[in-house]
Amino acid sequence: MQKDAYTLILEAIDAGTYKPGDRLVESELAERLGVSRTPVREALQRLETQSMLARDGRSLIVASLDHNQLAELYTVRAELEALAARLAARHAAPEEVRVMQSMIEEDHQKLGDPIALSRANKRFHRQIHLASHNRYLVQQLDLVHRSMALLATTSLAAEGRGEVALAEHQRIVDAIAAGDEDEAGAALRAHISEAFVTRLQSDARAHGGQPS
Repeated sequence: MQKDAYTLILEAIDAGTYKPGDRLVESELAERLGVSRTPVREALQRLETQSMLARDGRSLIVASLDHNQLAELYTVRAELEALAARLAARHAAPEEVRVMQSMIEEDHQKLGDPIALSRANKRFHRQIHLASHNRYLVQQLDLVHRSMALLATTSLAAEGRGEVALAEHQRIVDAIAAGDEDEAGAALRAHISEAFVTRLQSDARAHGGQPS
């Protein structure tokens, strides 16, 4: 099925083709996507109303998150992901658990490549969302992860974070496999909290001791 301009632009932001602060020009996007300017204009307007894009004078740029927005995003993400893990512990089929386990094993091969590991991390979390078997929760988590695309870097780039994150993933999957809802939720909430702390520490080092 052919993707529309909105989906294509959103995927480009998610993939890092367009990063926070990058200017999006209607005519250039239309040419790049091979569509007319009208659907591009409509897509840009839609993305602006969703706070994925921001105004910079007369231009539209990919939005960025300040410290308060980042904290709010991680708070919501931690609670929704923890709920997804709890529901996955209740509803996940054995095959879904096997898929998650195989993802962890494959992701060990990506250590040292933060970009590849970040992509794999998104797929792993998406698998947990789906294993919750709650369509409305999946929809809300999709919105949260869409906003995660506005982060210019990944916490997995921090030294040693990749190994720790995979160990945290293993704890989550072990709890889901055991049907332990409380442990699954707690493990995923702790995982998101650690990612947030790592990001703040990385930002502080990058900005001379002050988080961005």
